[in-house]
Amino acid sequence: MAGTGSQGSVKAEELPNSSFLWGVSTSSFQIEGATHSDGRGDSIWDTYCRQQGRVKNGDNGDIACDHYHRFAEDVALMQGLGVGAYRFSISWPRVLPRGRGGGNEPGLSFYDRLIDALLAAGIEPWICLYHWDLPQALDDLGGWENRDIAGWFADYAALVGRRYGDRVKRFATFNEPCVFTLFGYGFGSNAPGIADKAALHRAIHHVNLSHGAAIDVLRSCVQGASLGAIHNRQPCFAESTSAGDVAAALRFAEYWNDAFPHPQHFGCYTPALAEAMEPYQQPGDMAQIARRVDWFGLNHYSPHYIKADSNLLGATFGAPPDDVPRTSIGWPIVPGAFRDTLLDIDRRFGLPIYVLENGTAADDRIDDAGHVQDAGRIAYLQAYTGAMNEAISAGADVRGYFVWSLLDNFEWASGYSQRFGIVYVDYATQRRIPKESARWYSNCIAASRRLRFPATMR
Repeated sequence: MAGTGSQGSVKAEELPNSSFLWGVSTSSFQIEGATHSDGRGDSIWDTYCRQQGRVKNGDNGDIACDHYHRFAEDVALMQGLGVGAYRFSISWPRVLPRGRGGGNEPGLSFYDRLIDALLAAGIEPWICLYHWDLPQALDDLGGWENRDIAGWFADYAALVGRRYGDRVKRFATFNEPCVFTLFGYGFGSNAPGIADKAALHRAIHHVNLSHGAAIDVLRSCVQGASLGAIHNRQPCFAESTSAGDVAAALRFAEYWNDAFPHPQHFGCYTPALAEAMEPYQQPGDMAQIARRVDWFGLNHYSPHYIKADSNLLGATFGAPPDDVPRTSIGWPIVPGAFRDTLLDIDRRFGLPIYVLENGTAADDRIDDAGHVQDAGRIAYLQAYTGAMNEAISAGADVRGYFVWSLLDNFEWASGYSQRFGIVYVDYATQRRIPKESARWYSNCIAASRRLRFPATMR
């Protein structure tokens, strides 16, 4: 796949050193498809997609990228890119159709085949336990509002750790817990579609409890485990200088940036959230939540511009200033915010940082020659990896970068209307077409590995 890279030449001074880990990321519901195959149970997103008006164009994950049947082709694409690691998620309802009880052997075997193919290709597998597809059977019992879910999640973690821990050492408990709780239980705009402040606070606390329980289980059953969680952290700026917008931005940032990493690392909720979370706590909870982890997983795309609103949080997404460029999905492009976020995480948490999602949506089209020329994505990736290297040069302990995403995929409530992949997917035929950004990324990885100057990371 590596080519000359007609756009965006790679300069040595813009790259981390040769020990840096380059990867790509995906998630189960967004690419696997096969939602009714081999004993898989429904997830909350299967249910949500069936509700009229919830997902753009009535799209669903039934087929998605058909990765369940085409994983070998996708691993070959990764090998061609030269990536060192692949972060993917396990589908909880695929391996435990009812969320608990006995495992589903066909589903478990699928991940055996995927992991073995990755290792044979020289690619390190990184497993995320939860990327939003809660088994519907558990949601019927209260889902993340039910405190018992911490035990259910621990049992699920044990199943995964014991099955794959002989070959996989990198595990993340959750992907973007701030997003699936806030959108799923606060705003009601993602599965399971609830908008209730008490439900939101219960879900936040029970996810935190589940994180701690899973860390303990994985430590006990995976020799040499390297564990973390993946947080979405983004600066929250007020849309205007009005007192209402300023207060809304501060309030939103507490939920978005601090509801999970702060208790997980420091054993307490921030002062702004402590009173709201107190009714759902029991003695010993905070010690259970604050378990030792080995690294900080970061997802970052852009800053947020926040304005006051009448919703339950009193805050919602506003518009960036007119002079700030935006992606096709409307997200502002501000590389400096990425640099500053990395430096802030380094100061606050003192852990090695892996950027496990960064990338951009674009209105990608196949040209007459059968190619996908995505110059805007290349420019975005250049700017953001450049900002990351600025943070590394300033002392941030950043050890890896994973592009979101390997493939165009099901983008939650946006359905298939947004393309984030560096590989184009023709959904009608399932044909994969590496975009120009895939070639750029492959060249970037190759150039980084050729470097032999002293490491800038401590």
